[in-house]
Amino acid sequence: MMRVGFGVTALAKAQAGGAHDGISHYTQELLHQLNQHPSVTCTPFSFGVAWQGKHLGATSSPETPSQTLSTYARAAAWSVLSGRDYIGIDRIAANVDLIHATDHYIPRCHSRPVVASLMDAIPFSHPEWSRGSFRSLKNALWLRAIRWAERIITISEYSKTELSKWAHIDPSKIEVIPLGVDQRWFAEVPLEALNHVQQTYQLPKQFFVSVGTLQPRKNVAAAIQAHRTLSAAQRAQYPLVIVGRAGWRCENVISMIKQDAASHTVRWLTQVSDQDLVPIVKLAKGLVFPSLAEGFGLPVLEAFAAQVPVITSNTTSLPEVAGSAALCVPPTNIKAIAQSMQRLIDDDALCLSLRQQGLLQAKRFSWEACAQKTAKVYEQVLSA
Repeated sequence: MMRVGFGVTALAKAQAGGAHDGISHYTQELLHQLNQHPSVTCTPFSFGVAWQGKHLGATSSPETPSQTLSTYARAAAWSVLSGRDYIGIDRIAANVDLIHATDHYIPRCHSRPVVASLMDAIPFSHPEWSRGSFRSLKNALWLRAIRWAERIITISEYSKTELSKWAHIDPSKIEVIPLGVDQRWFAEVPLEALNHVQQTYQLPKQFFVSVGTLQPRKNVAAAIQAHRTLSAAQRAQYPLVIVGRAGWRCENVISMIKQDAASHTVRWLTQVSDQDLVPIVKLAKGLVFPSLAEGFGLPVLEAFAAQVPVITSNTTSLPEVAGSAALCVPPTNIKAIAQSMQRLIDDDALCLSLRQQGLLQAKRFSWEACAQKTAKVYEQVLSA
């Protein structure tokens, strides 16, 4: 049995604040699957915020006790300056064989090997897209912390290349393990539930949907601009529904939304539960996801599983994830995005083909496979 100290800081913060992001979702699903693995037992721990032992969203697992250590940034900086272990990590290390930092909070620990999951290198390659003060200092600290890991797990070949380039990591230390798609996205939603969601959110009969936090990297402005180039009649018939909370540097996007909301051609849903997101996406004519950079792009696969056609970017990891099952276009080419939206409006045969191809593509990715491959990394590290 492999005993793993499993970092759940991002998950604990999501639980405390109610905002479930990609990293916390990854931590949740991976822990859920590893709790069922015959050769792995996980001891959750977190930095600076207590975790209650309950998962967010549709999946759940037995209550698992956790340990809470001091807030990460200050203690990690102390480790960098002193060369010593993260304060308190010895309490975790005493009862585990290795430590897995799933969420970029990487502790220094000399007595046990450390595995770290890194989603992407975007904070290094595009620091202008990151939020928060002291960003350069935080990146410098993170760069040092990455060195404390004996093995890196990332989620796409694109991210592996970027991490090797920007964080100067030997590619042989990086293992690519793709994310999975939750089974709820594949499940049929009863007509009554679809009607209920449509009425609750006052959704039109047909619409395009854009999913993601409003921030520069998600490029929601391009989706709005492309939608604006459709005819007035088409914009009225196929409004753009934006699902996502306000993030940072999104004032311009919010202004655009307000301008188009007056004509009912754009809707903004800021608070949508995980339970309601699935039927909202399933009701859509297509997902418009012109992100400027993604380490993976899980919303693309989730739309595939929901059998919804996808328009997405032909850059970074997105072609790798989407394969030939989406309409992939340059994310800064407004005309190309608009033409793809027009194709989905005009061509029912194309929509059917994309739904069929997307479903097959989504079935290639599962959280069970993600956990199995992660456990294999644990075995390799412990046998080295």
